[in-house]
Amino acid sequence: MATMRKRGDKWRVEIYKNGIRKSKTCKTKAEATQWALEEEKKLELQEQGLQPETVLADIVERYLREITPTKRGIRHETLRLNKFARHPICNKFIGDVTRKDFELWIAEREKEVSGESIRRELSTIRNIFNVAVERWNYIEKNPMIGLVLPKGSEPRTQRYSDEEIERILYVSGYNDTLKTIRARSGAAMLFAIETAMRAGEICGLTWDNVNLDKRTAYLPMTKNGTSRTVPLTRNAVAILERLKKEIGNTGLCFQLDTRSLDAAFRKIKKMAMCEHLRFHDTRREALTRLAKKVDVMTLAKISGHKDIRILQNVYYAPNMEEVAELLD
Repeated sequence: MATMRKRGDKWRVEIYKNGIRKSKTCKTKAEATQWALEEEKKLELQEQGLQPETVLADIVERYLREITPTKRGIRHETLRLNKFARHPICNKFIGDVTRKDFELWIAEREKEVSGESIRRELSTIRNIFNVAVERWNYIEKNPMIGLVLPKGSEPRTQRYSDEEIERILYVSGYNDTLKTIRARSGAAMLFAIETAMRAGEICGLTWDNVNLDKRTAYLPMTKNGTSRTVPLTRNAVAILERLKKEIGNTGLCFQLDTRSLDAAFRKIKKMAMCEHLRFHDTRREALTRLAKKVDVMTLAKISGHKDIRILQNVYYAPNMEEVAELLD
C-alpha cells in the first residue's frame, strides 16, 4: 500500500511490500499515484518469478547470444540489433518500456529509412519481447501489442526485358567465359530467371545436389527453413553444363558467395545502364514466365512459397496484353 505526503509544492510517495521499501518525490499527486501503481505492479511480478527490472540492452544481448545464431539471417539480424541496442530505449528496464516508446522510435526511424525497413526491424524487436515473455519470464506482457506499424512500400512489379538481359550478359562477359566472378554473376542472373531460385540458393548450390539427367536441383535448406527440389529448364541445364566444363564439377556450382555476387551484380547493372533492376527481381520474372506453363500450386512448389497470397501479390506480374491474347 502506498503512502503519500505533500511537502511544500511536491508529493512524497512511499511503497512497502514484502520487505522492500521504495520512495520517490513527484511534482503532482497524480504523478505520485501513477508511480506507486507501476512500482507495486513490478513487485507483484517479481513475486511471480518475473524480472521486470532487467535492462533491455541486457536482454537484447542475451537474444543475440542465444536466439540469433539459430537463424539463417544471422548477419543481418546481428547488425540490426546491435544498432537497436544503442538506442536510449535499451537503457530502460524492460518492465518500464511502453508502446509509447516505440511510437516515438518509429517517428525517429521514419526520418531515416523506409516504412518497409521499419516493419522488418519491428518484427525482430517484437520477437525479443515475445521470447522475454514466453521463455525467459522477464515480463508478463509484450509492450508492443497494439502498436500501429508504418505503411509498407508498394510491392515491386519490376521485370527484366529481353534487351536488359542481353545487355547484362554482354557486359558481364558471360558470352565469352565463365572463369571470372563477373561472368558467373551474369550466369547466376540468367539461371535465376530460369529457375526462380534466390541469390543465396544459387550461391549455395553444390554439384552433389544437382542431377543433370533428371533435370533437378535439390535445396536442403531454404529461407523458410525447409528443403525443396527445383525442376530445371533446358536452358538452366545448359548453364550448368557450361559451368561444369569451364570451372569443374566439385563444390559450389557457381563458385560465388552472396557478397561477391551482390558486389559484382551492382557493377554489372551499372555498366549495362540497368541500375533500376535488382537481382531479386529475377524471381518475379521467373515466376511470371513459369505461370504460363504450370498451375499455381505447382508454381508454389517450385518457388517454395507457403503463402499463395505472397506469390500472387509480390512475385506474379503478368503482362495484361499477353493475357488478353490468351482469351481469344
